[in-house]
Amino acid sequence: MFDLSPAAPRAAKLTALGIGVALLATACGGSSTPTQTGSQSAAAAGIACPAPSGGAGAGNSQAATNTGPVPPSTTTTATPLKLGSLLPTTGSLAFLGPPEIAGVNLGVKEVNDAGGVLGAPVEVTHRDSGDTKTDIATQSTTALLGQGVSAVIGAASSGVSKTVINQITGAGVIHFSPANTSPDFTTWDDKGLYWRTAPSDVLQGKVLGNYMATCGAQTVGMIVLNDAYGTGLQKNVKEAFEAAGGKVVAEELFNEGDSQFSSQVDKVLAAKPDAIALITFDQAKSIVPLMTGKGVKPTQLFMVDGNTSDYSKDFQAGTMKGAQGTIPGTFAKDAFKQKLLAIDPALKDYSYAGESYDAVNLIALASEAAKSTKGTDIAAKLKEVSEGGEKCTDFPSCVTLLREGKDVDYDGQSGPVTFSDAGDPTEAYIGIYEYQDDNTYKPVREEFGKL
Repeated sequence: MFDLSPAAPRAAKLTALGIGVALLATACGGSSTPTQTGSQSAAAAGIACPAPSGGAGAGNSQAATNTGPVPPSTTTTATPLKLGSLLPTTGSLAFLGPPEIAGVNLGVKEVNDAGGVLGAPVEVTHRDSGDTKTDIATQSTTALLGQGVSAVIGAASSGVSKTVINQITGAGVIHFSPANTSPDFTTWDDKGLYWRTAPSDVLQGKVLGNYMATCGAQTVGMIVLNDAYGTGLQKNVKEAFEAAGGKVVAEELFNEGDSQFSSQVDKVLAAKPDAIALITFDQAKSIVPLMTGKGVKPTQLFMVDGNTSDYSKDFQAGTMKGAQGTIPGTFAKDAFKQKLLAIDPALKDYSYAGESYDAVNLIALASEAAKSTKGTDIAAKLKEVSEGGEKCTDFPSCVTLLREGKDVDYDGQSGPVTFSDAGDPTEAYIGIYEYQDDNTYKPVREEFGKL
């Protein structure tokens, strides 16, 4: 079943955004047009992606830094800023929960170490989002709203967020996702209360579609999760790949909760694609062995943020070697990883940790700018603190500038952010990763794009 979003007052803003994506490749060598000499097999077509190269990533050497004490807030509040998180600890995206929760906790720690917001420590309550097979998200949201939170950070899944967005925004509370990528949210009637630090899949789809073409694929098959995330990303990957001269020869859907994927795998392989895009969540653990067991080379596989994960404990060594995947956001820097590991020493993945950390900082800064902890007041300042002022990259530096009466432009761990009126990042990085012999992945390049 396709999920139709409410259309709305913000629909016209797609035009204002100029929805064409302007990709500014930081490292993409070679032409994005497929060669004309390939055959129907990857071996003959010669899947060969550009050599790894570094990207500058997020960060700005001119950004303000704070090395002294943070000046006290001139406005104090009797009602502390209360945050709730709605992030997955169970379900098909549970692997994303630990880095996202660590990012939230690190953000809250640094805000409170700097004296909190409006003179009071920030409070955070964590609740599980589950996935779309359960009603956990609704129950968790009800509990968080009952505790008087000003903002809910989550969910990771676009499909899950669709089940609670009206409940959250209808209560006058900010709904801020670090990982939702469905384009549907750009035009949702959310009263200006839905925001995200992950870019729309218009960008990830453009990057992945072009990248597969750059790697020499002339034909692509897809296995796709039939939900808002999966079909939205499928559409944008297909458009980009075909615009680059390629042809999508098979598209097979499955539903959340399905456990058998042989039919989809067989139909895709019958089309003999050069490359295969797996747009799934943890169902990849079942699909990949079916593929490789029938002769698919891992170098033919292209993953996405929903399944680019550590498979070292799931597959035999070498199963994923050479497979590649895309994750929105710039590469997690070593210093940031060390801070996250101090919060959660068991972390293996860092996906969306930066986006979660940035969500906390942006909400806290907007609360300071609004001199209020009320959700609607904070939302009215979120765009302002993301653009146009003096650049800064952490809460102490940014809040110091705010308390000195200056405008700020927060550039975070996930990238420059810079919100549109619709609450979307208007510019972002997409990281491209390659799997190693131990079935873990490492960064190989970044693509920067504007929406």
